[in-house]
Order: sequence, then structure tokens, then C-alpha cells
Amino acid sequence: QVQLVESGGGLVRPGGSLRLSCAASGIAFSIYAMGWYRQAPGKQRELVASITSGGTTNYVEAVKGRFTISRDNAKNTVYLQMNSLKPEDTAVYSCNAGYWRNDYWGQGTQVTVSS
Repeated sequence: QVQLVESGGGLVRPGGSLRLSCAASGIAFSIYAMGWYRQAPGKQRELVASITSGGTTNYVEAVKGRFTISRDNAKNTVYLQMNSLKPEDTAVYSCNAGYWRNDYWGQGTQVTVSS
């Protein structure tokens, strides 16, 4: 059974930091591309950051320079370090694992940036 379990969300003030984690089980993690998506109320889900099996990263323009995606294949975990958070970063963040026709999602974790 495949599971992706996110953690690390919460309430943070503008300018603060959070680190999200996504622990995977039931898949050959190292061969999967991993992504962090977010969906704010009333908006479409968007890809925030991704990392390939080889470690190549990509970011949406709005988070470049503030967010960092990384992976630890020994721990089957992908991370999203979020710095200099802004109110517009408020959303449910979900991780995704993709390889060829296989596509898996976590349940999501809420991130709220507010003073």
C-alpha cells in the first residue's frame, strides 16, 4: 500500500519559516519524481516545487529564492523548506510522487501565514 504522509504545516507569522516533510512508503522512492503542490481557497492547485530522481529542482516563480525542495532517499522523504513566508503562501500543501504511469498524492497539510 502506497502512502505519502505530510507533516510540518501550521500557523506562522509573515517573514517566518516552516519545513514541510513528506514521508513515502510502498514505492521505490529513489526513482520517483517528487513535487509539492498547494491549493488556496478558491484557487486552482499549483505546482510549487519539484525534484527529479536525479536531484534537478524546479520552482514556480513566486517562491524562487524563498523555498527549497530537497530529498533524502535513505529516509524516503522529500522536504520543502519555506522561508520569508508571505500571507499569499497560505494554502493546503500536498506532496506528489510520480513515475511513468504511477501517480500518488498525500493528504495535505495546512500552512497559514498570518499576523
